[in-house]
Amino acid sequence: MRLVVNGKFTAQRLTGVQRVAYELLRAVRATYAAADEIEIAVPKNAIESASPIARQRQVRWLKGDLWEQIALPRATRGELLLSLCNSGPVFKRRHVVMVHDMAVYDTPHTFSWLFRTWYRVKFALLIRHAPILLTVSAFSKARICELLGAEASRVRVVRPAVDHFGRIVSDPSIVDRLALRDVKYCVIVGSLDPRKNLQRVLAAVDRLGHLRDVKFVVVGGANSRVFAQAGLAAPAAGASCESGAQIVRAGYVSDGELKALYEHAACLAFPSLYEGFGLPPLEAMYCGCPAIISPHPALAEACGDAAMYCDPHSVDDIARKIESLLTDDTLRAVYREKGLAHAHARGWERAARELIKILRGETYETEPAIAVRSAA
Repeated sequence: MRLVVNGKFTAQRLTGVQRVAYELLRAVRATYAAADEIEIAVPKNAIESASPIARQRQVRWLKGDLWEQIALPRATRGELLLSLCNSGPVFKRRHVVMVHDMAVYDTPHTFSWLFRTWYRVKFALLIRHAPILLTVSAFSKARICELLGAEASRVRVVRPAVDHFGRIVSDPSIVDRLALRDVKYCVIVGSLDPRKNLQRVLAAVDRLGHLRDVKFVVVGGANSRVFAQAGLAAPAAGASCESGAQIVRAGYVSDGELKALYEHAACLAFPSLYEGFGLPPLEAMYCGCPAIISPHPALAEACGDAAMYCDPHSVDDIARKIESLLTDDTLRAVYREKGLAHAHARGWERAARELIKILRGETYETEPAIAVRSAA
């Protein structure tokens, strides 16, 4: 099958959408006998290790959006192109695009005017020219159909997985470096993005100062502005908050460090206000860390009854749910077992099979179908 992958993501920092692209392509390579026929087109500033596809096509002129909109479609003329990271060349005809969410419509205040305008234009043109759109959840599919006017038959769901955490080597040195050994703590995945709801989580933590023997570990981009908005002082790495609640700022961590933090944590607090899918709670559950999440449709779809739910708009309820998992060993054990079973039940190989099934329908009859490697 003549398939070329949009490798723009190989020049970007690894976040949620890039992770999905990498792991999905890695699973395709591992599962399908004809995967060596697939190429990935990459820009000149690509990071070599960021691509799981061995056959690389260097498209060396331009970079960024100009590379994607001008250089990439010219270099793949007449070929089927697969774009997995929420974007792609808008006038490419043989094109399958994965759109993760409709946040530029649903939460426009979280983006600059220029960014959301460009993406709205891009999505409007992609829906006209790409015969198939992929997405990561039934929630995102419904929003795409409603907001872009796409027929349901043109939007296919390929749900991500988290079994890549099984390959990651845990790095417990961070547990010692942050003085968390033999300490009960809650992990908070922090971000400046208002959709992640960090301000309310930190306000909830401020109400748990009476839990003197526990700590709260903020992972990610938690800076002084976010802490100040929650009425807290932003501590340095490993420091305690003056409010009495023990807050530890881990900052950005490696995959191995994150896995170790999950493995030793009592729970994860992730009451996000908007997601297309939501990998962090599933990653935490895969490592045996119970998750507290919001009832947002995408998170509920991803986690089912394996996570504890809270009202993301209620600081009191977030605090109550965190305290319940920190103080009730029996309840925590129940959610730990439910989370482990749920997160381990589905892998990237299944997602790869779904993707290839969709791509087969987009190939011309004159092209050979991609071969599935026998499970036996």
